[in-house]
Amino acid sequence: MLTSQEIQEIIPHRYPFLLVDRIIELEEGKRGVGIKNVSINEPFFQGHFPGHPIMPGVLILEALAQVGAVVILKMPEYAGSIGLFAGLDEVKIRRQVTPGDQLRLEVEVLKLRKTFGVAKGKAYVGNELAVEGVLKFFLERR
Repeated sequence: MLTSQEIQEIIPHRYPFLLVDRIIELEEGKRGVGIKNVSINEPFFQGHFPGHPIMPGVLILEALAQVGAVVILKMPEYAGSIGLFAGLDEVKIRRQVTPGDQLRLEVEVLKLRKTFGVAKGKAYVGNELAVEGVLKFFLERR
């Protein structure tokens, strides 16, 4: 399990763009599960459907990508690297995510090469699938 402080040692994201509260399962280079508690205090709710707050789907995909980055960058050979989006495929938004929800962010690495990777991500609220997609990313050394 990784806390938000430990996640920040691995990826460069900070408030308000760190979208993972903790990692509860981690198999370096293979898979990981993160948690995001969705609060009404999130800055994006002020302007995204005021009066009927919905978490933007692109931010859920970003949260999945952050879990994927931790899964890869926790590997010793990628220490000090950053993960950059290269593309998204097969994205489906199946359920709205609203304040009070807890996202369970599951990511499985499908392909990993020296500077490129592909992962499948699924975000759940309870047992309901909210968002899924294939995440493609570049791995850049700093």
